[in-house]
Amino acid sequence: MILIENPDTHQILVENRHNPNWPGVTFPGGHIDTGETITASVIREAYEETGLTISHPKLVGIKEWPLDNGARYIVFLYKTTEYTGDLTSSREGEIFWTTREKLTDGTYQLPHTFAEMLPVFDNPDINELALIKPTDANSGWEIEWQ
Repeated sequence: MILIENPDTHQILVENRHNPNWPGVTFPGGHIDTGETITASVIREAYEETGLTISHPKLVGIKEWPLDNGARYIVFLYKTTEYTGDLTSSREGEIFWTTREKLTDGTYQLPHTFAEMLPVFDNPDINELALIKPTDANSGWEIEWQ
């Protein structure tokens, strides 16, 4: 997942996703192809979903949670202010610039746990968002920042 920030306006690029499994306004991102490095996948996904060619993406942290089989799902979180190209939405969703404030003031529907991820992008003292499976089946994920 990549936070792309305009260095002049400080607006950030978001995507209103069409994915029914995780709908809402989020940052571009996706999977890693076989034989592809993680950073190369970030550059490719950014281009596929936004039309922008990013450069010098910086790894700022991870988001992770346990799976039922004992494995862990890990999302690598990157950010950059360097890009070229023309903004273009994709089949993944509508791409547009917005502010950090609008991400947290209720303007947009956000996917589950997306807002909790924002400190990893913005606070250099936080590098991990861990979602911990609750011991009580009726409660939501427990959140832990590292």
